Amino acid sequence: MMVLVYVDDLIICGNDSAAIQRFKEYLSKCFHMKDLGHLKYFLGVEVARNSSGIFLCQRKYALDIIQEAGLLGAQPVATPLEQNHQLGLATGRYIDQPDRYRRLVGRLIYLCFTRSKLSYCVHTLSHFMQQPREEHWNAAIRIVRYLKGSPGQGILLKSTSDFQRHGWCDSDWAGCPLTRRSTTGWFVFLGHSPISWKTKKQHTVSRSSVEAEYRSMATTCCELKWLRS
Repeated sequence: MMVLVYVDDLIICGNDSAAIQRFKEYLSKCFHMKDLGHLKYFLGVEVARNSSGIFLCQRKYALDIIQEAGLLGAQPVATPLEQNHQLGLATGRYIDQPDRYRRLVGRLIYLCFTRSKLSYCVHTLSHFMQQPREEHWNAAIRIVRYLKGSPGQGILLKSTSDFQRHGWCDSDWAGCPLTRRSTTGWFVFLGHSPISWKTKKQHTVSRSSVEAEYRSMATTCCELKWLRS
């Protein structure tokens, strides 16, 4: 049995229903608490379940982001970021309200919890939190317009998944125009269910694309070993 605690909210899960019930009865004697039944909503994450498995999404959270940005009536775009972007070399003027940019990117970071496709885009935009320019703000707005097309997208934890881990990784080479460091991206499945993904700039400069790929593989292997433990 496992218990996830956030302030005064609890999620209790396990493979023994009787033990979970005894634990809830014990907590009820110690604290004034309310049992809300099966998990449906927690910290902005919506949970739906059927015979296929458990579906996690942040539809309401995404719609709140779209509404706050004033883009409920905007046309959606097909991709969250332009191909071959040059955000690292942007020379536009600094925006007047950098706090607004930081808040938007911060909310997008939390949205990556169920939207793996946004990982690289948000990773890129988070580099410019200190002094965002107009190009960076326009790129953040483009992500919000992308959300407009599919606010309810999420991940499915399939009931038929086995406990075999599968990892995929990739890397560019010297993708950062300022530091010439490469970027690693990995994606890990447990059976057929996605459980871990990340985009991260490598710590050192790789002298070849092969070296960058090997660094990406090493990072992914570390993640797989951590998940195994």
